[in-house]
Amino acid sequence: MSYQRGIQAIRLQAPDEIPHTQYISHLDYMARITGLPPDHPDLGRKAAEVLDFDFIWSTDGPNPPGRWTDMGRAYWHDRQREQDSRHLGFTDIEDALNLDPAKEYGVPNLDDQARKYQDWYRKAQHETFPFAVWPGGTYRTQMSFLIAAFGWEMLLTMAGLDRDRFTRVLNRWTDVIEVYYHAWARTDAEVILTHDDMVWTQGAFIHPSWYRAVLFPNLKRLWSIVKAAGKKVLFCSDGDFTEFVDDLAEAGADGFIFEPLTDLDYVVKNYGQTHVIIGNADCRVLTFGTPREVRREVRRVMDKGRDCPGYFFAVGNHIPANCPLENVVACLDAYFAYRKR
Repeated sequence: MSYQRGIQAIRLQAPDEIPHTQYISHLDYMARITGLPPDHPDLGRKAAEVLDFDFIWSTDGPNPPGRWTDMGRAYWHDRQREQDSRHLGFTDIEDALNLDPAKEYGVPNLDDQARKYQDWYRKAQHETFPFAVWPGGTYRTQMSFLIAAFGWEMLLTMAGLDRDRFTRVLNRWTDVIEVYYHAWARTDAEVILTHDDMVWTQGAFIHPSWYRAVLFPNLKRLWSIVKAAGKKVLFCSDGDFTEFVDDLAEAGADGFIFEPLTDLDYVVKNYGQTHVIIGNADCRVLTFGTPREVRREVRRVMDKGRDCPGYFFAVGNHIPANCPLENVVACLDAYFAYRKR
């Protein structure tokens, strides 16, 4: 069963078949494999079941009321309505540097938040996705909080203009989100997924010493809460965080979820026997390559991860709607052909 494969891999027990997960917005492919129309509300769940997912990527925001920045985004697929949702939460640098997240966004009651998370987990794991491992977790954890609150321009201005006050804002947010980690610690969730887009495609965009002095100690603080409750912690970021893999492991990450930019060879060599690895077939090959090249890419990453007890195959960053349908078919067909250990 998919759940059994997934939890065995999380526990580094090397299931007989390499498990997988995908992040997919290709509605035509999902409609093809499920028989449901592209706008069906159950399309994503049914596709995950048909594709035999072993793990479901999921986090809470959190998304409390308050000022947030919306930088807009590209369209995932041609069925979306055109809209411009761009909005700046903060336009004054002093206002941003003086932000008190507890006052702006509030601090939840721990008992209430734990109850909400347990209800969410119970429904998701036991009713909606009983066939796969469903994690708890947070999305706006550290850097992703700063991105969501301020947007890139204000974030970089703050970091460059007054590093001490910039750091103080992040540390204050850590005080807030710590409550959410205490809440997850009280639930039955076996896995906590910490998302944080802390790097760009070329790596760190603030000096690495700042990450090591501020961001990783904050993550260690949060992870110690859920690890004390017996949870496994998976860290996920876009971009290239190869230079920080060791720091994340030292902070307590039990696994890594990453895009093609982070070096799979390095992670396999240094953490292949001790950590969960989820990734990292290149979505650019699916978008611009041929079916033959796609199959070669799937084989490449699966062969690297085959001897790793906690390896999951996945396409990074995700499988978007502009991938040729034949390439998506080739990718998943290749996975099923190669997944036997």
